[in-house]
Amino acid sequence: MRIPSLAFASAILIAAPAAAHDRGYPSDEEPLRAPIAGVENDYWFDYLSDVFEAEQELQSDLARATDPEDRNDAWAEYRNELADARSDYAGEMAERGYREGLVTLGEGDR
Repeated sequence: MRIPSLAFASAILIAAPAAAHDRGYPSDEEPLRAPIAGVENDYWFDYLSDVFEAEQELQSDLARATDPEDRNDAWAEYRNELADARSDYAGEMAERGYREGLVTLGEGDR
């Protein structure tokens, strides 16, 4: 599914980190803030759509939760959906020669 508006996609990216922090899940489970290698293509927009759908489903599941087990199940499903969406997106981009990178900042050699 393609997102019809870049403004809509930008809204997801802006809201996602704040929502992630408010909900208390670790930063490595946050949705991506930017496309891999800065390439905005159909796979990026599909990924954003998947993240948005997962967010909506989480909200719905949490609203229907009646006990802590229901809430834990909702969060577990959400994390699984995020991981699946990220894996699919990263895989598609890797097939096209774009790899997801990790940058580590620390003290230099002394």
